[in-house]
Amino acid sequence: MRIAADIGGTFTDLVYWDETRAQLGITKVATTPANFGDGVIHAFDQAAPEADTVDFFVHGTTIVINALTERKGVVTGLITTQGFRDVLEIGRANRPDIYNMVYQKPPPFVPRYLRREARGRLNYRGEELTPLCHEDVEACAQHLLQEGVEAIAVCFLHSYINPSHELECGALLRELAPGTPITLSHQITQEWREYERSNTAVLNAYVQPIVQHYLASLADDLMAKGIARRSLHVMQSNGGSATFDAGAAFPIHLAESGPVAGVIGAAHIGQLIGEPNVIALDVGGTTAKTSLVQDGTPRITTEYKIEHDRQSAGYPILVPTVDIVEIGAGGGSIAWVDSAGALRVGPRSAGADPGPACYDQGGEDPTVTDANLIAGRINPEYFLGGEISLNVERARAAMKRIADAFSLTVEQAAMGVIRIADSNMMNALKLISVQRGYDPRDFVLVPFGGGGAMHCAAILRELQTRKVVIPNMPGVFSAWGMLMTHLRRDAIRTQVTRTDRVNPHELDHIYQEMCAQAEKELLAQGATTNAIRIERYADMRYWGQEHTVKVPLQNARVDAGALQSLIAAFHDLHEQTYTFRLDTPTELVNYHITAFGRVSTPDIPKVAQESSSLADARKGQRRVCFDTADFQQAEIYERDRLPLQQPIPGPAVIEESSATIVVFPQQTLLRDEYGFIHIQRKET
Repeated sequence: MRIAADIGGTFTDLVYWDETRAQLGITKVATTPANFGDGVIHAFDQAAPEADTVDFFVHGTTIVINALTERKGVVTGLITTQGFRDVLEIGRANRPDIYNMVYQKPPPFVPRYLRREARGRLNYRGEELTPLCHEDVEACAQHLLQEGVEAIAVCFLHSYINPSHELECGALLRELAPGTPITLSHQITQEWREYERSNTAVLNAYVQPIVQHYLASLADDLMAKGIARRSLHVMQSNGGSATFDAGAAFPIHLAESGPVAGVIGAAHIGQLIGEPNVIALDVGGTTAKTSLVQDGTPRITTEYKIEHDRQSAGYPILVPTVDIVEIGAGGGSIAWVDSAGALRVGPRSAGADPGPACYDQGGEDPTVTDANLIAGRINPEYFLGGEISLNVERARAAMKRIADAFSLTVEQAAMGVIRIADSNMMNALKLISVQRGYDPRDFVLVPFGGGGAMHCAAILRELQTRKVVIPNMPGVFSAWGMLMTHLRRDAIRTQVTRTDRVNPHELDHIYQEMCAQAEKELLAQGATTNAIRIERYADMRYWGQEHTVKVPLQNARVDAGALQSLIAAFHDLHEQTYTFRLDTPTELVNYHITAFGRVSTPDIPKVAQESSSLADARKGQRRVCFDTADFQQAEIYERDRLPLQQPIPGPAVIEESSATIVVFPQQTLLRDEYGFIHIQRKET
């Protein structure tokens, strides 16, 4: 038995795969914000799997990102190199909006009085210039403990290339502050950039006690159900999983724990249907998230930032993360009128409590879900397969405030809210594709989440992706994606070298050393030697440039031929990304390896060829608003009864327990052999 649990802003999803019976089951319960672990246990109890047969449990959690964005971490101290106390304050000079004359930098997570310095210095080669002063470390520890810190981060200059001073400091702190979690920056990343490394170490320390307590409590509850501790895993931001113990040690790797699982699942769907180029779109209750998959591989970045937008530079996290663009546009996103009289949707959400007005649980603000209900897209008696009955009158009463503000009908106001939500999602899709140098017409859109299938028809029409492919059970797809993940360990090491001066044998030695360490860590987490697969990359740039392009290294060993192939691939990727190439020397900046510990994953069976007809799937008709406020009669179908490989014209609405699929006029839908729904433009 394999189980995946994913906590969302509104619902907690649990998907389980019984390998013996080849049976897939799902459960969806309300998220419990007071204690997220309670929602996981409620879902487990509702699913009632045989706990003693569970050999793999993976959990996607929002606890890290919530603690960061809500500033609910612990009091944290920072010890750094003398003269570098204000690195967090200085940050970077570039601003997100260069025309904002009153811009203020986001305040650091560690105030200045909790940032302390210690003498000791390495040069850029990692050679010691001044030994670490133990007396300074003792004074720092004493001061921080007196101020009541609950976690300490350590980040010394150039420790990414030589961690000796950080190791000395860590050993001293464990004696001086026993029981206090200590984060050493080199244990999280060996990539350069002082500000980013410092901030990453601080954020890890800031959430570590909270994550340790949460995972320990959840582990106790799950083990009380009969699940062995060795089976407990947590989803990481890099698209792989790690054990609970590894996740608790370096929780910053869990910042995007939940959202990336859907991207992994979308990549798997693309491979299965012969479409390796995919854009994943996850529309949940609170946010919409999108990511790009090219040639079956999600894009990984170490330039990820939280709270980055036009008003804020955000906070960098220097760990490998699936490149995701996230906006506040989900089913629970609240529609409101700003001070200039413009209609806005999000980022504030009604969440799980009280939820949209139509939930009839005390919510009074109009939301995207209310708008879709008013537009006839959602069947009020079949939401979540009938588990929740929606109140249309409550939705209309909430939307009337928007309608009155613009002298519109309630239906027109609802369509305005839907169109703005669609536009926000399309802008996010452009950020992940067009602005990265990719043409959406070369990709297939894979929407999921509770709202993805409801908004994909409008996106298909505007972005003109090749088609839309909606997976089975889209409402719990992120949890299903976790079942498709493997143990994963990323390692990145900075060593800037011009390619015309590098010794291929030395380069090969670095990669082999990194691979051996990653393999050792995966074996410690329960992977077997024959199940480990390693991929190699190099972050490269033209000599004189600042930023890099990630280039895959195809050869298992590095020699002169492999190096030339790497350089040629860099030129091609640079031109794709930035539209030009240069005839100048190239540089190797970072060496990156990704090690996978492969585990068994569920197969997607083909749908049994039944003699069902379209008439069997037809549930009737309903008046629905598609792209205007005018209602049209639309055919309503039950997804699981649709015949296979039969084109069906829109307009139509396809219903299932976890999602509603909207198909516009001038579009057609088809259910393939796996049960996936394909939506395409009608051929003219």
